[in-house]
Amino acid sequence: MPARYRLVAIDCPDPVALARFYGALTGLALAPLEGPADAVAWVELDNHGAPTIAFQRVPGLPTPTWPEGPQPQRLHLDLVVDDLDASEADALALGATLAEHQPGTTFRVFYDPIGHPFCLVLADGSGD
Repeated sequence: MPARYRLVAIDCPDPVALARFYGALTGLALAPLEGPADAVAWVELDNHGAPTIAFQRVPGLPTPTWPEGPQPQRLHLDLVVDDLDASEADALALGATLAEHQPGTTFRVFYDPIGHPFCLVLADGSGD
C-alpha cells in the first residue's frame, strides 16, 4: 500500500509567527494552539483535512542562502496564484522579501520572514 501525503513541516525558531505569515498568504487558519504562543513547539495550518503545512520550533536554525552560499535551502514551497503582480504585493505586505535572483517568468521567488525561499507560481503557466 503506498504512503499518503499529509503535510510538510517547516523548521523555524517561532512556529506561531511563521504559521501566521503562511496562513495569511494562503488564506488558511491556524489550527487551535495548545498553550501560549511563545511556548508552542508545533502548529499546523487547518486545510480542512487536505494536505497542509506545519511549523516546528528549532532554535538556532541558520537562514538559507539561496541561490548559493554556505546554507543551501532544504526545501521550498510553490504556491499557485492567478495574478503574479497582485500576489507579489500581498506577499510583500505580509513581510516577504522578493529575491534578487528570478530564474523564470511564470513564477516569482520570495523569502519568508525568516529567510526560507518560496515561489508564487502563475496558475495558467503563462509569462508575465
